[in-house]
Amino acid sequence: MKKLIIVFCVLLGASAIAQEGTTSPYSFFGLGTQKFRGTVENRSMAGLSVFSDSIHLNLQNPASTADLKLVNFTVSGSHKRQTQLTDTEEAKTSTTSVDYLAIGIPMGKFGASFGLIPFSAVGYNITTQSGDKRTDYDGTGGLNKVFLNLGYTVMDGLTVGANINYNFGNIQNNSISSQENIQYASGENNKADILGLSATFGTMYKRMITEKLELTTSLTYSPETNFTADINRIVGTYSLTVTGSAIPVDIREVFVPSEEFKNPSQLTIGAGIGQPKYWGLGAEYTAQQASDFTLGSRVESGVSFSNSSKYSVGGFYIPNYNAIGSYLKRVVYRGGFRYEQSGISINGQSINEFGISFGVGLPVGRLFSNVNLGFEIGQRGTTDFGLVKENFFNTILSFSLNDRWFEKRYYE
Repeated sequence: MKKLIIVFCVLLGASAIAQEGTTSPYSFFGLGTQKFRGTVENRSMAGLSVFSDSIHLNLQNPASTADLKLVNFTVSGSHKRQTQLTDTEEAKTSTTSVDYLAIGIPMGKFGASFGLIPFSAVGYNITTQSGDKRTDYDGTGGLNKVFLNLGYTVMDGLTVGANINYNFGNIQNNSISSQENIQYASGENNKADILGLSATFGTMYKRMITEKLELTTSLTYSPETNFTADINRIVGTYSLTVTGSAIPVDIREVFVPSEEFKNPSQLTIGAGIGQPKYWGLGAEYTAQQASDFTLGSRVESGVSFSNSSKYSVGGFYIPNYNAIGSYLKRVVYRGGFRYEQSGISINGQSINEFGISFGVGLPVGRLFSNVNLGFEIGQRGTTDFGLVKENFFNTILSFSLNDRWFEKRYYE
């Protein structure tokens, strides 16, 4: 396992940095499309973070790392197929990306995990027409974060934890404006290198309320922090070819001072009930303060930001985790649904998202290692008011491998 971890860290850690991972026109706004920052196990239950155990990582609540009993290495990737619709047009796109790379280590009453996970993704190509003036926009990039989680068992059933994240990446936004009967077009290119620290504090509490039923509660809070953007801007005049390519005629670099913007605070509260190692059903609510971040002088007309929120309901079922003679009875079955208000309003129309998810955890090898396969069907946006509706289907795969480290050997 140790050799496997080294190989994955080198290959996947490098490929995860600065990946796009989206083709959504809504990634035009702010820092781009917010990536789900949790495991396939959580995502298959509509993103619930209220459940934790001794063999899986829960990257959303740092308090859960205190429950680990085995060293866990997990890596995940996903493939997204998307149909984008307007009143008159339809387009199909797809993206494949690495979702996370993490290692969790138990240390008695403490537990720690660290790794790399995408924070946001930018990838769009938009054309607007106003009279005889046409403007083409395109953007790429995104942010990633390196994280460290630390959890501690205060008493039986009660754990607390904290995490710190180093967020980094760059976002490029380009625009070219042209007009009929005018020989040259004007263009602007903004590349923002973004850095910032953020933190999350969490707690989990489990208590048996009957002989078989366990109540679980979860709370996380991420305070508001500041990110810094160093912006490199180039403006110029371009000649457009018949194929639409822009050839620079006169370009100049413009000095732009570094900018600070707020990474908004976030609060998540959840509760679940179930029978340990057999089934669980939970609900969760997440609220995030508004963020009106724009790159440089770019201002989106008709766009406003408000507080965002997410509602999730989901759960899991294991027929018999200890059934030696039946593989299917040891499979974990997961499912859930969610509704999310993104906080973005365009021309007075809120951009909301709905998703239904389901998946399975397939036992492999020894020490409760598993392969997790998840699926998500959903929709974002609307075709009203000239906007874009996105229908998507996500396929997510992860490997969750367990091992024992630091054991004292009595026999060689």
